Amino acid sequence: MTINLENEQKLEIPFNYEEMAGQIVEKILDEEKCPYEAEVSITFVDDEEIRRVNREFRDIDKVTDVLSFPVTQFTPPADFSILEDDEAAADSFDPETGELQLGDILISVSRAAKQAEEYGHSLKREIGFLIAHSMLHLIGYDHMTEEEAAVMEEKQAKYLSDLGITRDSELPDGGLRTDRH
Repeated sequence: MTINLENEQKLEIPFNYEEMAGQIVEKILDEEKCPYEAEVSITFVDDEEIRRVNREFRDIDKVTDVLSFPVTQFTPPADFSILEDDEAAADSFDPETGELQLGDILISVSRAAKQAEEYGHSLKREIGFLIAHSMLHLIGYDHMTEEEAAVMEEKQAKYLSDLGITRDSELPDGGLRTDRH
């Protein structure tokens, strides 16, 4: 597994984000039964850059927390058998390393910090959530319908919980919050 991680913004990230990203990516690929060694790129950017990319690639001129750009369109989600087709495989694997190229994730750290404060949890939890959310997008999950959203939310919660990256572990009274993530 290769994670190309770039930090192109100025805010301090006060935890080992490289280690956390590796744990989340590995957990999701294992749980979703990816049979290949895989590569993903994660870039931490500022609000200005994510707005520029959002405008350029999605025609949405506003800041967002995260953007995901998958290489392969998995339908149904996490159906890696489509890569047995020579045409699909040709565009999905790095010819030098043989790794499955999943795609790119861009995270606005300043937006994540604001959201962490709003939702009452740590920046680590918010960035972990955004990585898990985007990884699921890279392997074909979406949340366009209520059913899709429920599946995605359940998987995100389970994988983060399994790794100990939970909101409830950070609350002083040990209580659970059920809003958003």
